[in-house]
Amino acid sequence: MTTIADIRITGLCGGTVEGGWAEELTPEDNVHAIVEVITSCGLVGIGSVFTSSHLVEASVRLLRPFLIGERADEPARVSEKLRQNTFWQGRGGSVEHAISGIDIALWDLFGKITNQPVARLLGGIYRTKIKPYGSLLFAEPDALREKLKMAVSKGFKAIKLGWKPFGRVSGRMDEILVRTARDTVGPDIELMVDAGGSDAYWPHGYKWALKTAQMLANYDITWFEEALRPDDFAGFAELRKHSPVPIATGEVLTRRQSFMPLLQQQAVDIVQPDCTKCGGLTEAWRIAWMAHENYVQWVPHGWNTAVGLAADIQLSCAMPVARYVEFLTPSPYMDDLIKVPFRPDAEGYLTLPDAPGLGIELNPESMARFRAG
Repeated sequence: MTTIADIRITGLCGGTVEGGWAEELTPEDNVHAIVEVITSCGLVGIGSVFTSSHLVEASVRLLRPFLIGERADEPARVSEKLRQNTFWQGRGGSVEHAISGIDIALWDLFGKITNQPVARLLGGIYRTKIKPYGSLLFAEPDALREKLKMAVSKGFKAIKLGWKPFGRVSGRMDEILVRTARDTVGPDIELMVDAGGSDAYWPHGYKWALKTAQMLANYDITWFEEALRPDDFAGFAELRKHSPVPIATGEVLTRRQSFMPLLQQQAVDIVQPDCTKCGGLTEAWRIAWMAHENYVQWVPHGWNTAVGLAADIQLSCAMPVARYVEFLTPSPYMDDLIKVPFRPDAEGYLTLPDAPGLGIELNPESMARFRAG
């Protein structure tokens, strides 16, 4: 029996991209961590957490006694053990974020132990390709055009734009930005808009969101994301009823229980758990299936690393209905962190790796370059 012998946390800095929220991030800020779970036989599973390594390290000190010596081939049971035994210390917060990275790493190990891709272990492979959407932040019109041209040149057939200055200046500016985007990429590239309602002190409510959704419909926008504050489930339910474009949210929520009201209240067309925060692949899989059974589309949130993207690809290929994965661009943690980076093919799709586990290997040189502290 292969057991868990150790866990290693590496914070990432030096390649952190602009974040969009409240105070801008700098390249040196530490907001992502890589988790490596090491087994008694030397196998290593890789996970990722969209949280500062300082918080992950503190959480792992709490989680470690429940993890060391456990089986390395039962990810869902082991991550639930961690969750159940830390219920009173960080429920749904940084401890859950840390569990997310551990869970992803355990699924990677499970695949390596069984010599199978994670997608097959999650229930079966429905597809071997999935469309990425290039995810980037809004900018003033001239800079926005250049960002969009760069994303299209990389092969993206779908692009999401988010956060300031959209929703922060005026309705007129919002429309100028969206018109600029559509005119730049043309009619055949899918465009999504993310208002960034989880920003600090988000000022807008239902009426602004509805008016903005009506404007977006004129530009064939695929979905409207985070138009309201994340916990305004009643507002999302009302918006979904009246918006001419699909409504999406969910990236800041953790644990499957937090997503249930969104589905029960029919508050969204698209639900967006982030497996590097919500509880790992195990919880994201449960949420995706809950969404499927409630006739809601699931699209993973992925403003993180190539490890998080690898996990999203595996889960997307294991779901009966899946259309997209988020692909942060440009990002050193997406482009340089693994030995064989993901790239859209000529049709704009990513291919499921055929290697066991997540199907990726960390790039040692890049890990050394980006290691925080």
